[in-house]
Amino acid sequence: MFRRREAVPFSFVAEAARAEEDAERFRSNVTPPPRERPTVSQLTGRTLIGLSIVAGLVGSLLFGVPALESGSSPETAQQSEAAERR
Repeated sequence: MFRRREAVPFSFVAEAARAEEDAERFRSNVTPPPRERPTVSQLTGRTLIGLSIVAGLVGSLLFGVPALESGSSPETAQQSEAAERR
């Protein structure tokens, strides 16, 4: 009936063990209420936000990849209009 408790050097360890025993002893059989389903406008908003994020990532890739490409040779290097007018 009574369990022998061993000496624990830190009090917080003993408190955690005691709290765990209490949680097992006083477990409730009451179920929480069901979650509310999101409305159509909430689903639409979440979808639009997700699509905006994906579109932003795709757009950054479309603009970023050509800028990161290296290997432009002097023959294909672009010159500014100011240099052409001289």
